[in-house]
Amino acid sequence: MASSSSALNIALVTCESLAQYAAPNVDDEDSLLTRYLRQQGHTVEPRVWSNPAVDWLRYDAVVVKSPWDYFDRVAEFYEWLDRMQQLGVRMFNPAATIRWNADKKYLLEMEQAGVRIVPTRLLPRGRAVDAAALLAEMGQEQLVIKPAVSGGAKNTFILTQQETAVRQPQLAELLQHEDFLAQPFLSRIQEEGEWSLLYYGGQYSHCVLKTPKAGDFRVQHYLGGGIEPRQAPAHLRRAADDIVQRFAQGCLYARVDGVDQNGEPLLMELELIEPFLYLASDPQALPRYEAALREMVKL
Repeated sequence: MASSSSALNIALVTCESLAQYAAPNVDDEDSLLTRYLRQQGHTVEPRVWSNPAVDWLRYDAVVVKSPWDYFDRVAEFYEWLDRMQQLGVRMFNPAATIRWNADKKYLLEMEQAGVRIVPTRLLPRGRAVDAAALLAEMGQEQLVIKPAVSGGAKNTFILTQQETAVRQPQLAELLQHEDFLAQPFLSRIQEEGEWSLLYYGGQYSHCVLKTPKAGDFRVQHYLGGGIEPRQAPAHLRRAADDIVQRFAQGCLYARVDGVDQNGEPLLMELELIEPFLYLASDPQALPRYEAALREMVKL
């Protein structure tokens, strides 16, 4: 449905667990974004992606914001994306991009295209992996093991040389169900942190530095990590600009997560599905987001 005015009719895509909360909480960017967009004259309705009764075609824009259960229902989520494409729904970000970005094996594709990533080894589903041999092959004392399709640090753990015997059965069990990735444990994340650069409509907006709580390696704020607005270092900005230009075409939002390893930017993740956008971390973040959405709907 095309709007006859500059005001947009927007579906903000979320999940069942978040839709149950009527009052905003500290982690609820959806409420912050919804209030701002409504203040600009837009109609915004939260819609659960898995609800078959939603008429997606009645919206000018379907903004995928917080489908935070997709990795627990990935086959169903892929079917929903297929259906949205078949219907010709105007999605932000595009359905094809979301599908590609849902599986972190995209990192290996980006590496083949010349992007410097955190070294990553694919552990395919159903294949036997010797934990001790894996550490030796990758030349590491510690590895981060994570699902290829995941979010919120689910089933993510550290594999150390001292714990290979204990972790071996766990790893074997997990690999019966899905693909996993192995990456070196980067002490730089504990020493400095992980950088997140935010883009709206392909344009740089702002940057935060995320740090884990003492004794942890996970930087998620809901796991006790810290968030500090920072000026993006020039070399990280150049690398992130290139990544967004090459891999996030047609995207309303993109978040480039990386680490500064001895002056070299290494990509950890390119978030194009449902990232936390740190909208409260910069006073111009919401205006930039809204302007990018208006422009993309116009196009």
